[in-house]
Amino acid sequence: MAEESRTEGDVPLTDAETAAEAVADDATLLVSGFGSVGYPKAVPEALAESGRDLSLTVVSGGSVGEEIDVALIESDSMARRYPFQARPAIREAINDGRVAFGDRHISSLGDEVQYGGLVDTDSAVAVVEAVAVGEDWLVPSTSIGTTPAYVESADRLVVEVNAAQPRSLEAFHDVYRLGTPPNREPIPITDPGERIGSSRVEFDPEKLVAVVETERRDAPYEFRDPTDDDLAIAANLRSFLEAEVERSPLFEESVRLQFGVGSLGNALMGALGDADFGGRDLVYFGEVIQDGLLDLLDEGRLRSASATSLALSTAGQDRLFEDADRYAEDIVLRPGDLSNSPTLIDRFGVVAVNSAVEVDVYGHVNSTNVGGSRIISGVGGSGDFTRNAPLSVVALPSTAAGGDISRIVPMAPHVDHTEHDLDVVVTEQGVADLRGTSPRERASLLVENCAHPDFREDLQAYLDRAAERGGNVPHDLETAFSWER
Repeated sequence: MAEESRTEGDVPLTDAETAAEAVADDATLLVSGFGSVGYPKAVPEALAESGRDLSLTVVSGGSVGEEIDVALIESDSMARRYPFQARPAIREAINDGRVAFGDRHISSLGDEVQYGGLVDTDSAVAVVEAVAVGEDWLVPSTSIGTTPAYVESADRLVVEVNAAQPRSLEAFHDVYRLGTPPNREPIPITDPGERIGSSRVEFDPEKLVAVVETERRDAPYEFRDPTDDDLAIAANLRSFLEAEVERSPLFEESVRLQFGVGSLGNALMGALGDADFGGRDLVYFGEVIQDGLLDLLDEGRLRSASATSLALSTAGQDRLFEDADRYAEDIVLRPGDLSNSPTLIDRFGVVAVNSAVEVDVYGHVNSTNVGGSRIISGVGGSGDFTRNAPLSVVALPSTAAGGDISRIVPMAPHVDHTEHDLDVVVTEQGVADLRGTSPRERASLLVENCAHPDFREDLQAYLDRAAERGGNVPHDLETAFSWER
């Protein structure tokens, strides 16, 4: 197919307003998108502007853009949302009770939709973005996420073919579909950079009800400049990993890494460019390609990168699009059930590095809800990696709100990752290696090594007071949550 051609065969070309008519008022909308890229833009906007009395259930693979999570909120068109969001408008609607929200793990999301009854697939319409489409196939855009499972599950399919996204993105994609349980075969990947699938998502041609031509790039990911705390956290993490790589047989040949998305994760990636890993290759096996990974590739520090999304700044998008063929030699995009596969995370010996709202003194992690109740975004893939990585790290500043709030707390009011899954905590103050420790030992390490000096005395006073009550995990329930007020 010629470079400029984005459609092939007899496909039902139409406009966004007509395509939106394929979506019932109370439909389940299965949309592409992950890391706020690769999501449909025109059809959700048309739904929001239709004037219809809509009550949609919207399911994405990860975060999406304003055309979905702002427009459908402002038009009062969304009733329910899964599994992750990152826009103030929808966050406010969820916390106010106007939108019901379900927080799910990325690795199992496709199965939950296809087999687990998460949503009513009989009323489901998949609306996905592509860079090319034919009668029974599409080429995903800047993310894959859960698109293959959604296309298989939906009764009807609407494709937005986006001419602003380069056709060369096809070179990044490796679409492999897991079989149906209980006859699912082992995933035949032995190296994070290996390809085992196709560059296209195939579907029953009877499902395709509309193709809408668009030309709109993704909004760029906005990375803030690293703060002093970010740089100190990065330095502490780098020192810990340098020592760990020399100590552990996990890293004889290479160091496999995953970082959570965001400015801190991007800063941590950048810091590893200077790390001394004894000549070992760096390999990335995670969810999202960020600018810091492009830097490591250009510097020759990174052997390969496997993810499900290209969440880049404007400069990062331009850089990758202008040299897509070269970057595609080292970057692979996979569906979310492979990028976040518990089996592959364990198989490749991944070091998982994610952030959090807070960590309590016994190593329980709250990643999602401020004060235990107000959602920020969702657990995303942090649960997949924290639970299954041989080495799980949570990296975060020791304080919030300009230093007024400690992020090391007596008792987490909401727990996403338990003490059983977390190995190491890193703040700008230091590193707490929690492996092989009892609850009381964990508490001492976290207070001494990771808490901000302004809060250590009060945290120790809490521990002393709790210890008087005894127990393996001592708590003073009368004051445990006073820090959240």
